[in-house]
Order: sequence, then C-alpha cells, then structure tokens
Amino acid sequence: MLRLTRLLPWWWPPPAVAFPVKNLGLRKVASGVSSPGSASPRALNIFDRDLKRKQKNWAARQPEPMKFDYLKEEVGSRIADRVYDVARDFPLALDVGCGRGYIAQHLNKETVGKFFQTDIAENALKNILETEIPTVSVLADEEFLPFRENTFDLVVSSLSLHWVNDLPRALEQIHYVLKPDGVFIGAMFGGDTLYELRCSLQLAETEREGGFSPHISPFTAVSDLGHLLGRAGFTTLTVDTDEIQVNYPGMFELMEDLQGMGESNCAWNRKALLHRDTMLAAAAVYGEMYRNEDGSVPATYQIYYMIGWKYHDSQARPAERGSATVSFGELGKINDLMSQGKKSQ
Repeated sequence: MLRLTRLLPWWWPPPAVAFPVKNLGLRKVASGVSSPGSASPRALNIFDRDLKRKQKNWAARQPEPMKFDYLKEEVGSRIADRVYDVARDFPLALDVGCGRGYIAQHLNKETVGKFFQTDIAENALKNILETEIPTVSVLADEEFLPFRENTFDLVVSSLSLHWVNDLPRALEQIHYVLKPDGVFIGAMFGGDTLYELRCSLQLAETEREGGFSPHISPFTAVSDLGHLLGRAGFTTLTVDTDEIQVNYPGMFELMEDLQGMGESNCAWNRKALLHRDTMLAAAAVYGEMYRNEDGSVPATYQIYYMIGWKYHDSQARPAERGSATVSFGELGKINDLMSQGKKSQ
C-alpha cells in the first residue's frame, strides 16, 4: 500500500480562472456526448452526468490544476506500467475518460503510435498534459463512444468508469471498438474508498440530525468486475486490487482536494448541504478515530485494476471438457512418486 502526504493551506480554492484556449485538435463529436441527464434505458440513473461534467470542467479551469493531480498521476503511471508489461506495440490506442491525459504522459511513441483521448469535460481536454505521442482529443461520453467497431489495438481508462450510470454498457462499448486480440487495461475506485470520511460523516449526521444521507458515491464490488468484463465479451481476465493512503492536515483539506480533482459526489440522492455544526462534528470524529501520530488524518483510496482481451483465434484456449488424461486425485500423489523415483536412483 502506497502512502502519500498531502500538505495544503486552510483556505478554499480561489474563484475559477480560465486559461487561454490553445489549438489542441479538440474535436467535438455530437453523437459522442450524451444529453444532460440521459442514460441507457436499461440502466439505473444513479449519477447526474451533467453535474459531473460541470464539476470536471470547474476543476480543470483552476489556476493550478496540477496541485490536485497527484492521485490520478500515480494511478495513470501504474496503468502505463501494465501497458509496458504487454510485450507488443500498439499502433492506435484510446483513453476513455482521460481527464488531462494522466496515462499518455507515462507512455512513449515506441509503444503507442497514436493516442485518441476522450472525456466529457472540454476544459480538461483543452488543458491536456504534453506527451511525445501524437494525440487527438475527442469530446465524448464513456457510455457513447463515437468510434467504429474493431478500431483500436489498446483501450485504457483510469479513475473514470466509477461515474457512469451503465457500467455494463460502457464495457461493451470498449469491447466493441477494440480490434480482435486487442487489450483493455483500466482502473477504477473500489468499495472501500474513503471509508474514513464515509464513517465520520454518517456518525456526525446521525448524532446531530437524527439520520444520515449518502455523501460518498456508491462503488462497484470487486467480485462483480470479473462477471461484468466476461459479460461484455472479454476473455483472459485479470482483476486485482491495491490501496493508496494519502495523509491530509484534516477532513476539510481532504474535501478541498476531492473538489479540485473533480471527484465531488454527483449522485441524484445526495444531500445538497450539510449544517455547519454537522461538518465540524464530522471533522472531530474523523480526527478522533483515525488521526496519525503526527496529527494528520489518512484517507484510503482502494483501486481496482482490470485487464481483458478481445477474442481472437490465435489466443490460447482451454482444453475441451473431458480431454484430461490425469485426474486431480492422482496429482496429489506426485510428491510420493517423485520421492520413490529418487530412492530407486
């Protein structure tokens, strides 16, 4: 588990300041951006996608957006490490929910020939980080990718898919745009993310207001990810978890950073405001329950990493059922057979 320390000033972020717009090849695709509040007919409409777009746009307009990039930078580098672990080159790649391009900056042009980067926030695309790889920025929703079937050799996604209303559809879209034998490598927040903040807010709100509302967005369980990837058509699946713990001066600094990351809650059933005394009580509970020896408080981010391949005839396949020549019961006797063979020698 990686531990980071984040030291921040007390004050809240200053008013938004717009950057001058540069010609970065931003391409708006009408079919790729969902209308406000839209969702797939089969999906539960949990998140206000229009609000999430506004939150990410606000975060990208801040004078120093890189001050809040530390978590996405770290996870982006870990995604890039997994790309390098695949012993091949990728002529055409896609980053779904790229933000300011946290994965591309850790890759090189020898591994990826050209990178398409998509996000719902136009301001994030305008302020994208520099990379040596030729890139194309596309304004598009994760659930409505405006690309043809069998287009990309590689699709990546980092800390974006936890905000979609229809995760199965988003994974199916990713599978659709991948070429056969293409690979998807992604990361998203897990269910134990910010459990310290969730517990503190619930205890304080219950004590002060007689009940609590959900202030931390719901996350997918790791046990469901493999099923969802398989249902989308991916094969040779890998799912693993990791934790990143960041230390903050206090609860309010943590909440300031979440806002600066564009990760504020956007669930429809969220409570718009919390009373001042409830917030102060939550900060006190947080410190009392989780404070470190140096006075800082930890925040845990659980990360799910997933890898899935699109089927191709050249891929290794399991043997047909019933084709085995040795039973599992006989495998247990291997050590005895080996020891007998050594004695006979």
